Amino acid sequence: MSNNSNRNIAIQLSGVKKQYRLGQIGGGTLTADLQSWWARVRGKEDPNMRIDQDQRLIGKSFMALNGVDLTIYQGEAIGIIGSNGAGKSTMLKLLSRVTAPTAGEIDIYGRVASMLEVGTGFHGEMTGRENVYLNGAILGMTKAEIDAKMEDIIEFSEVREFIDTPVKRYSSGMYVKLAFSVAAHLDSEIMIMDEVLAVGDMAFQKKCLSKMRDAAKEEGRTVLYVSHNMNTIRQLCDRCVVLDKGKVIFIGDVEDAIEIYLSTADVPQDITIDYKNIPRLQWLKYVNTKIRTLESGYIGKDSVRFVSSEKMRLYIKWINEQNVKDICLRIEILKRDRTPIGTTFLYNFYSGDKNNVSSVECELDISALAKGSYAMTYVFFEIDEFGNTNDIDCVHGLFFEILENNVSGVIWSERNLGNIRFPLINKI
Repeated sequence: MSNNSNRNIAIQLSGVKKQYRLGQIGGGTLTADLQSWWARVRGKEDPNMRIDQDQRLIGKSFMALNGVDLTIYQGEAIGIIGSNGAGKSTMLKLLSRVTAPTAGEIDIYGRVASMLEVGTGFHGEMTGRENVYLNGAILGMTKAEIDAKMEDIIEFSEVREFIDTPVKRYSSGMYVKLAFSVAAHLDSEIMIMDEVLAVGDMAFQKKCLSKMRDAAKEEGRTVLYVSHNMNTIRQLCDRCVVLDKGKVIFIGDVEDAIEIYLSTADVPQDITIDYKNIPRLQWLKYVNTKIRTLESGYIGKDSVRFVSSEKMRLYIKWINEQNVKDICLRIEILKRDRTPIGTTFLYNFYSGDKNNVSSVECELDISALAKGSYAMTYVFFEIDEFGNTNDIDCVHGLFFEILENNVSGVIWSERNLGNIRFPLINKI
């Protein structure tokens, strides 16, 4: 990569702040506002307050961005990560000119194509084809220029048979496919993508990431990408920005940024989890639930920290919603960013009648795991007569940490050596 001092700037933010006022700003009419003001002066109840509202938020503000300085160069693919409420989407809205900063300056050198949420920039009553022309016109392109790219846009979007249908009849996945295709193919120097690709299927997500890489590497376009999926950040980005509470706390190497981002969220210290009132994953609402997990926890531990030479002992409790037979358990071990590490199974260990409350105690060998922070997912499933598996309950399990246990004489680096420490090599 060339020295930044010799590169052209695509985006520059200097002291950028964005402040929002919280609560209801006005009563809708001058009369209502005066009534509310007079009631506050006298210490009385606001006559315009909703019945279910305790009080109005008057004069309170929220700094979504608080003094951001950032320089992005042409041809870079930049990831923007941070926890919910860190200011990621606010930054993209400012760069897309959806809203204006409260203070500071934003300099943008080039046309911006943005995709901040499903259907952004589309008119529901217009067809897919008409919306392509609309988006192109907004970017300042002529009809002839849009015509030249129309076939590529339709082909990439995979919605050819629906291109002349009003987009209000599109599914969210079709919206995303066409919207991304438009943003990727029309003549813009800067592409801004919020985490909308999660709506598309896996094959299309892979195609989009490849297209964004090509846009940055081969076409010299600038790509800004917000995501909570660290794998896609790793695949796409050259540099990464970490936002926390409206401020930039890191700019630089992608892996270093991910580590800093994950370190801002402490590992939960719970040694038991009560699942009784925790909503299930969306897809489980559409299957015939037979088991509902009630509780899980560590046995004989008062913390979530282990050394890899320990055996991890767990208990899991559940209730039968129906009669069940030959139930199996799958425990998935993941990194803290939800990247899968490995999976283990307990097969055909339980059968029972409806309304039974049961539990199982099990032991996991964690000696192969290197130092780091991990999470678990518990999945109850059954196997039909054809060998197909059917998941019947799924919950996020406990977090845990593996402490340094230098049994091999090597100081382990997760970044360089991975998360799995295989047994030592045997000489033959």
